[in-house]
Amino acid sequence: MQDTSKQYDAVIKTCRDLFIKKMSDYGSAWRILRLPSLTDQIFIKAQRIRGLQQNEVQKVNEGQESEFIGIINYCVMALIQLEKGVVEQPDLSVEEATKLYDEKIGHTKQLMMDKNHDYGEAWRDMRVSSLTDLILQKLLRVKQIEDNQGKTLVSEGIDANYQDMVNYAVFALILLEQD
Repeated sequence: MQDTSKQYDAVIKTCRDLFIKKMSDYGSAWRILRLPSLTDQIFIKAQRIRGLQQNEVQKVNEGQESEFIGIINYCVMALIQLEKGVVEQPDLSVEEATKLYDEKIGHTKQLMMDKNHDYGEAWRDMRVSSLTDLILQKLLRVKQIEDNQGKTLVSEGIDANYQDMVNYAVFALILLEQD
């Protein structure tokens, strides 16, 4: 699992670097987005990945990797929104947003390490297309929970679903790099 931790950190470094650059360009404009809007952004990216995996012709010259990175960063934004709430105006500096990003990723990586221990790194034998499908399934679950105003009877909450999507996207990026 030592390799997994290092590979995870390398993927997150790429995602975090892009997050910081976009924060520098755009500020924290994403802070005005309500959770369903973030969920829809993630859904669009996951659908595009599925299309890339199924279609023989690609008309936009961006691959799966950039979309998985987008999924990770939008999920982190959603986790931050869950904690801080939606605002009417951007309110976070690059430093504050980066600190929150690191905090959310820290919790999410720990969840991955715990599950990875219990599941024996089963993800390493999965296909990237299966990880994409699992992300889409999680998105449909989140949409249903959102439609239920956040109420669940026996299921984990929205935050756990976002964390799982981050981890599936990290796994997909690790697998794509190994191909």
